Parts: sequence; structure tokens; C-alpha cells
Amino acid sequence: MADATYQPKVYRRQGGEEFVVASGGKLTPESGAIIQAPIVLQVRVRATAAEVNGAGGKEILPAVPGYKYRIVDAAMIAIGGAAATATSVDLVTTLSAGASRPLVIAVAALSENTLVRMGATNAVILAAGASFTARDANTNISVQKQSGGSNLATATHIDVLLSYVIEA
Repeated sequence: MADATYQPKVYRRQGGEEFVVASGGKLTPESGAIIQAPIVLQVRVRATAAEVNGAGGKEILPAVPGYKYRIVDAAMIAIGGAAATATSVDLVTTLSAGASRPLVIAVAALSENTLVRMGATNAVILAAGASFTARDANTNISVQKQSGGSNLATATHIDVLLSYVIEA
């Protein structure tokens, strides 16, 4: 009987400096291990209309000392009715020591149960890709109505789906 060849599901590619995790394989770092690769994280937060309207809005991601967030993608969904009366619902953070709104969604786009993603009609992003650059370190990301103007009404909640990377 011939010897069977065995190929593990996690291996170092022959002659190279690359590790491969094949289908069904699993990479499990031990305690204290550091993987230095950007890992995209996802958070979903449901904010009430009152939280969106409140001073400072609803915090989506808290400030992390010594680290900064880089937004990869974001979307919002109006729940409990179409958004009305406010001009927009915005992601707000800090860039170059000033308030930055990397995503501004006009309430006209926030009809009930409709996913509105960055760059879609009525979902404005910053010029020259600035919405996708790292924010200032030690700052949070929140969702809130446009500055000034009327409060968000009709929709009872806004779901925020945010994909991001944490950078040193």
C-alpha cells in the first residue's frame, strides 16, 4: 500500500514567507500573541430618535486611549417610520482637531427599513476620500442629527452599521 500524502489546513507555503489557512483551517493566537494586520470590525447600534437628537448624539464607538478609528464602510436604517423634519442624520467624529462628519445622510433617503450606505444617493461622504482616513486618536464616533435645525421625528430609531479598523 502506498503512503498517503497529508496536507495540513494551516501551513507555511514551501519556499516562501507566507502562511496559508486552507478551507476548514483555523488560526488561534495564544494569549499574549500579537497579529499585526488590520482587522475590520463591525458594530451595529440602534439609537433612539431622542438619542440622535440629544446633545452629542448617541455614541457608536468610545474613544480608545492611544488609538484611532478608520472607517471602512457605514450604513443607516430608519426603524419605526421614515425619518422626517431633521435635515440629516450624521456620523460625527474628530479629524485634525475639529468636528468631522464622514457620513451625512439626508432624511429623504431614510425611508423606513431601507439600507442607506456611504456614497449612495443622499448619503454624502467627504471629498477626496477623507471619510476613509484615520480619525484623530483618542476620539469617539457618534450618530446625531445635523447641527442646528429641527429634531429627527417619525422614525423611532436609527440603526447604524459601522465597519472600521483600529489603528495605533
